[in-house]
Amino acid sequence: MIEFRNIHKSFGNKHVLKDVSLTVEKGSILFIVGSSGAGKSVLVKHLVGLLRPDKGTVLLDGRDITRLSEKEFYPVRMRCAMVFQHSTLFDSMSLIENVMLPLRKHKGLVGAPAREAALEFLRRVHMDHLADRFPSDIGDGLRKRVAIARALTLGPDFVIFDEPTTGLDPLAAANVDQLIRELSDVQGVTSIVVSHDLRSIFSVADRIAMIYQGEVRMDGTPEQFRNTDDGVVRQFIRGLAEGPMVI
Repeated sequence: MIEFRNIHKSFGNKHVLKDVSLTVEKGSILFIVGSSGAGKSVLVKHLVGLLRPDKGTVLLDGRDITRLSEKEFYPVRMRCAMVFQHSTLFDSMSLIENVMLPLRKHKGLVGAPAREAALEFLRRVHMDHLADRFPSDIGDGLRKRVAIARALTLGPDFVIFDEPTTGLDPLAAANVDQLIRELSDVQGVTSIVVSHDLRSIFSVADRIAMIYQGEVRMDGTPEQFRNTDDGVVRQFIRGLAEGPMVI
């Protein structure tokens, strides 16, 4: 379980997060939503030590990881993989070679054992048939799948997806959504998804948290979001140009 407790974060005079508290239950999919600049990505980066809160606490399975040193964060990052908006694959390497990299570096696998292990991770994201192709040979949605396979190589308990469907066509986005759902249902992966993709939010999420003006405006199920009377939340989830939201 992941717990963000009373997180505050400022950059200069800009107070991005103001007393944000959220809990992510094991095996669930939490979508963190909100307009651009609301602090969604800022929040999740605290989990892997890319940012430190000005005030507040981050707990991982009950352990306070807020003030760990860079060296102490190493095992945390092994458990909490992050899939960035851009796939960040190495263009000069084949897909399977990209997936083999962390297996070589962190598990000491080389040669045939490394290739077979990488192939199994590609199989989990339904990309093993393209293992020897290069990133430039495939579309954005498929590259995102390979990035997810690479993130899974170290057996993380938690995966953070930062805008996983941004820039993808509807079919590719739907395939990525299906994969995130499958990772939870079949492999028991706990997922935090930072997104503003309304279709993804309601087709994949177990729970949704909306951050607005640095605070958690609403935290609930997709059904609760659909039926809310909160004008700000309703404007956001309906994608309306006019309403009470301050942009």
